[in-house]
Amino acid sequence: MLTDTVATDAAILIVDDQRDLVESIGIALESAGYHVLSAGDGLTALDLMEREHVDLILADIAMPRMNGYQFYERVRENARWTAIPFLFLTARTMDSDVRYGKELGVDDYLTKPIQPEDLLASVNGKLRRARQLAGIVRPVEAPDVDDAFVQVGRLKIEKGQHRVWMNAELIKLSAKEFALLEYLGRSSGKVVSAQELIKLTHGLNTDYVEAGTLLRPLIRTLRRKMGYHVGEMGCIENVRGVGYRLVADPA
Repeated sequence: MLTDTVATDAAILIVDDQRDLVESIGIALESAGYHVLSAGDGLTALDLMEREHVDLILADIAMPRMNGYQFYERVRENARWTAIPFLFLTARTMDSDVRYGKELGVDDYLTKPIQPEDLLASVNGKLRRARQLAGIVRPVEAPDVDDAFVQVGRLKIEKGQHRVWMNAELIKLSAKEFALLEYLGRSSGKVVSAQELIKLTHGLNTDYVEAGTLLRPLIRTLRRKMGYHVGEMGCIENVRGVGYRLVADPA
């Protein structure tokens, strides 16, 4: 069993309606020095997260009341929880399920049954990376402008209220998604480098390769929420080897 944990007091939230599985995973994590919390569904987990500090989430997909995908989106919509590593641990192994989870931007997709050593390796790695990111935060503020709104084609961004409309329909974004989209909106038509965007969203100074890797799930989720299909760039254009730009998307 792995003993090189990131922090012995790190809190792991397991969200699954299979009690036997939660218990066995909990034993493995507690033996490695982690503090374990559990919930049987997404709604219960959200309520628990309002009261308890959580460092990493392990969630099933097929659950009553709120499935794992819905739970993930609710977590990422809350600015306090956007940096928490989120891992799916599920028996759903179809390529389409795995692909959809990755398109959402989930940090890892693990399949049941899983060996304790493999689970701990993933948990340790995600917590270590989150700790590194938190330790080198250098937030970048977008330039101040007087206008309350940014309008780019069918897209409208209200900066002060953190609200976004597409085709006059309000769309819900996480704090990171909003920050990225607003920054691109203020630089409408201009290419913004991946390094500049990742500094804004993650507070990280890094090279283009890592910046691109971290940005892609965020960009994919943004495009999906804006109504674009998988594979469509829509109004967020990818300029290969450089970065991204926001352009007007005709109705």
